[in-house]
Amino acid sequence: MSVQESVNRFFKECKRVLRVSKKPNREEYLNFSKVTAIGIAILGVIGFIIALVFQLIGI
Repeated sequence: MSVQESVNRFFKECKRVLRVSKKPNREEYLNFSKVTAIGIAILGVIGFIIALVFQLIGI
């Protein structure tokens, strides 16, 4: 497969993805935002707990 064929194939796949994709409606956007915020909060709590444990151990 030549470089030009692989580039053409890549652009065809990009066009297909853009045709299939759609803009999220308000409900989908809010759900995505909630899940993202919960994930960030969980990671923050885990980081805080790890920092607290290290401070208590004295490392």
